[in-house]
Amino acid sequence: MNESRYFSVPGSDRRYDRNKLLAVLLIPLAMSLLQVSSVDNLLPAMQAGLDASSSDVQWVLSGYALAVGIVLVPSGRLGDVFGRSGMFVIGLVIFVLGSFACGLMNDAAPLNAMRIIQGIGAGVFSPQVTGLIQQYFDGRARARAFGFMGLVISVSVATGPILSGLFVAWLGDDSGWRWSFLINAPIGLIGLFFAFTLLPFGKERRTIGPDADANEREYVAQESAAGRPAPRKYGSKLDLDPVGMILLCLAVLGIMLPFMASASWRWFMLIGGVVIGVTWVCWEVSYKRRGHIPMVDLDLFRLNTFSSSVGITALQFLGTTSVFVILAMFLQNGMGASALVVGLVGLPSAVASAFAAVWSGKHALEKGWQLQVLAMSLATVAALIAIAVAWYISEGGAVWWLSLPLILLGCGLGCMGAANQTTAMLDVPASHGGTAGGVYQTTQRIATAIGNALVTAVFFAVSSGARTGSSAGNTQWFHAFGLGMTVIAVVAGCSLVATIVALAKHRRAETAEVLVSAEVGA
Repeated sequence: MNESRYFSVPGSDRRYDRNKLLAVLLIPLAMSLLQVSSVDNLLPAMQAGLDASSSDVQWVLSGYALAVGIVLVPSGRLGDVFGRSGMFVIGLVIFVLGSFACGLMNDAAPLNAMRIIQGIGAGVFSPQVTGLIQQYFDGRARARAFGFMGLVISVSVATGPILSGLFVAWLGDDSGWRWSFLINAPIGLIGLFFAFTLLPFGKERRTIGPDADANEREYVAQESAAGRPAPRKYGSKLDLDPVGMILLCLAVLGIMLPFMASASWRWFMLIGGVVIGVTWVCWEVSYKRRGHIPMVDLDLFRLNTFSSSVGITALQFLGTTSVFVILAMFLQNGMGASALVVGLVGLPSAVASAFAAVWSGKHALEKGWQLQVLAMSLATVAALIAIAVAWYISEGGAVWWLSLPLILLGCGLGCMGAANQTTAMLDVPASHGGTAGGVYQTTQRIATAIGNALVTAVFFAVSSGARTGSSAGNTQWFHAFGLGMTVIAVVAGCSLVATIVALAKHRRAETAEVLVSAEVGA
């Protein structure tokens, strides 16, 4: 028996299996991600089945993403305080109920409302996945776990359009889109059964708080040495920082919504969101100075591994998450390809991404920064090659050739996901794992919303009025795709530069440590 595979929690005599724990966590995560990628293909079927307009169902996409982004950090904080297993189950229950309700709706408005409920559920359990991995996995085992997490993300994003397309093809428009939601109910119920059976509830809250691990004890000692009040122990008095939660939720709403809405007032809301965000930062700093435990301890950003990784992933998601959005529009609207063909063109990329994520997870602990440099180099080159291939397709070439640069992109993104996630959480105390995971994922959601709005705006500005099937139209569609991919390549290149700078900083720190050790030894 491999002892390192098992662990226990305070207050319980039971031995828990890390492999089974990881499976319980990742299957619901896959479900939540499928609900993002699969819905793009379902919008025409929803419009036909509900006799609705495109504007009627616009929040099927936006409402889910917005709800997830708003609740990620507060949910991570609640998991850190009350226990991540319990919050995971609560989130999964909300997600299952929301999914089931979505499949039963007969009008666009209640469907949009249920999608928001579904998104809240996903936002509640998603940061617990990161928090539980951070809490119960160490060293190489943690890096491998994040590697498998990257595998699940890659496969889910790529297979979603294929699965939803198959549902519609088999069952027709109305039943097809409904079962794309309803299928989550039986899978979710099975997931809940195994969650109650295999997750380490015990007296989990005892393992969370200022005295949870050596890193946290050192952190409290540093605060005391600096003359700052030591945070109260969670065990002595709960401190949820409700004002901080409300301010952050409003800030995320104000920043994300303008990039999802089309109303003229949206930019005033963006300004308000930024102002509230600054207010939230000031509140968190002040709250901690008064001896309380802030919702997000901003000293997390003093950890170079965390702050650098968050900045790098923000740049990455600002660009690369838009690739498949403009790819679908270029191939479907411009070249006349079917939704299923678009999904199949991206399938090899998903396979490559999955393998790269697992491989990266095995090496991320020792070579995290180097792997990120490699990953963003591949992503940048892939975007540029895709432009050349798109030109060939616009001149009459087969759409399948785009699979080649997408495979290269998949290798880069799969490698990047596992390496960046592992590096980001490397020095984060386990007791802050859920909150840190929430911050990390919220950054990705905001960057995705901004990036999609930016890249699609460029694409639509150039493709406006383009006709499908004509030589001139094909050229215009190519120009739209090419300019959009150029923006993506530039942003990916900026992420590459940031990663190179982080690698250089890491190497200088390592050199300084070696010199100090040599002086001490002498």
